[in-house]
Amino acid sequence: MKNMDKLQKTITVKAAPFGIKDKIGYMFGDIGNNFSFNVVNSFLMIFYTNVLGLTGAQVGILFIIARFVDAFADITVGRLVDNSKLHKIGRFKPWMNRMRYPLLISLVLLFVPIVSSWALPFRLVWVFATYLAWGIFYSSVNIPYGSMASAISSDPNDKTSLSTFRAMGSALGSAITSYIIPMFIYIGASQKISGSRFFWVVVACAVLGWICYQLTTHMTTERVRTEKSEPVPLGRVVKGLFENRALLILVLVDIVIVINQNLSGTLISYLFNDYFMNKTAMSIALIFNFATVILLAPFSNFLTRRFGRKETSIVALIIGALIYGTLMIVHTHSAGFYLVMLFFGSLGAGMFNLMVWAFITDVIDNHEVITGVREDGIVYGVNSFARKVAQAIAGGFGGFMLTFIGYQSSTGGGAVQTTAVVDKIYMLATGVPTVCLAAAALILLFFYPLSKKRVNENAAKLEKLHNANAAEEASEEK
Repeated sequence: MKNMDKLQKTITVKAAPFGIKDKIGYMFGDIGNNFSFNVVNSFLMIFYTNVLGLTGAQVGILFIIARFVDAFADITVGRLVDNSKLHKIGRFKPWMNRMRYPLLISLVLLFVPIVSSWALPFRLVWVFATYLAWGIFYSSVNIPYGSMASAISSDPNDKTSLSTFRAMGSALGSAITSYIIPMFIYIGASQKISGSRFFWVVVACAVLGWICYQLTTHMTTERVRTEKSEPVPLGRVVKGLFENRALLILVLVDIVIVINQNLSGTLISYLFNDYFMNKTAMSIALIFNFATVILLAPFSNFLTRRFGRKETSIVALIIGALIYGTLMIVHTHSAGFYLVMLFFGSLGAGMFNLMVWAFITDVIDNHEVITGVREDGIVYGVNSFARKVAQAIAGGFGGFMLTFIGYQSSTGGGAVQTTAVVDKIYMLATGVPTVCLAAAALILLFFYPLSKKRVNENAAKLEKLHNANAAEEASEEK
């Protein structure tokens, strides 16, 4: 471990013991995130194609450009957060308190229905500007929120609990939005989408998101804090990032998983809207795509203690790939059978999503062990950057795929698709997760270095170092 004492010193402050208040508070943060993120991830494309009348290719190009641009905001925000003032409540919560307001305002602006009456060039400019703004503001809340997990506790088991509760928050937020939004966006019993209803549902989501962020900042405590005499030179930070093999591999795995998650969320909307033509099944399917993680949550600590995060995730991903592969081969026309198989397939993908935030805290600890530098924000920002790149790829690829297979968009919804088009939608909805989950499992198996043993060794080293720093500071104050 390299000596960086002249630039920074990390200690664990005396505070109330880590407990259920921290877990629930942290959970509400991702509920708040998903009142924004899941609405955009699952419904923005169908709003653009069926309300604003844009083609899949137009949306795809806009998604790619905007997401690649705002992806760099993740690293920038991470760097700014790491070098920001350490307040009495910590380093990360003040960012959430400030930036939630522009985030939620930009969310509402994404779904303004009057834009559908504008000329195409003005529609495209509005869509690009509001989507880019939303992505940047989302980074300014999500980066400090995600980085905060490693500051709440240094214990690996506590981090597993935080990751579990965050995943539960994500599942709850996703389930609420996925179930409620389809109930209100359609006109009567038709498949025609109401832009005005869409707008007011999103306004309600923004209000609920604000409440959730408020609960997070009031219920959590940042215990692991880094005092800095000056910023760590950027060149040294970048060098350390490339030395951290665990970060590089996790970035690659996350890209694959996020591509799957984003494409699956989008394709499920089209699958049940156009292939099964079943709005109720769509709501249930969108819940399955996220909420099965709640069923896995009670077992997360046991599985991590017994087998390790890496080892458990590999097995679960392989099982998920096999189930989706079966659906692809069977090509069922039964919405009920598809939902049953989707439920079990989602369990496979859900295990990694349940543990991914603990994976990142393990990588942050590994970075400090390797380099002697604790840079929570920028390490999390690099991983989030990769996720944004994956979202851009998925958003663009999804739009291009729809255009390529001949999907017909309309300004009012209700366009009838051909049998060939809906069959291709089915193959995409099952084939994408089959390939992505299998690829992620193989990458983790052969290349990710943080086994259960290595994670525990890193935690022991850092506990010793932080306690020594705290003792030194206490003696200097006397």
